[in-house]
Amino acid sequence: MKKAAKPGRWLFKEEPSCYNYAQLEKDGATVWAGVKNALARQHLRRLQIGDRVLYYHTGKEKAIVGEMRVVSAPTTDPNSADPKSVIVKVEPVARWQPPVTLTQIKADPLFADWELLRISRLSVMPVNTEQWRRLEEMCRANG
Repeated sequence: MKKAAKPGRWLFKEEPSCYNYAQLEKDGATVWAGVKNALARQHLRRLQIGDRVLYYHTGKEKAIVGEMRVVSAPTTDPNSADPKSVIVKVEPVARWQPPVTLTQIKADPLFADWELLRISRLSVMPVNTEQWRRLEEMCRANG
């Protein structure tokens, strides 16, 4: 019998004035669309149902504010003329109270090579197991 793969771990970034975590909680789920960057699209294509995703608010907030779960496999966006466009459906899991800020992340050497710090405009990126655990610890320590 084939062993099920562990859920992947990711981070999605969005300007809260465009779509924020509170709106996702209200909606119950959303289709993540509109990603234009080639590397971000490559990451989106790797998502699987059940993967865990951190929701990062950009702009003035600059913080991880919640967790989501992938509920549909990636597919081409039927509402886009771009054949390379990718969408995936996500649902909220939990709000991170308090959020983990970019300032806190930058202060921790574990994240020095993470794409969040190296490629600041990238909107979809992997999070390794060690990084995820450390971010959860930081959230608990903030509370």
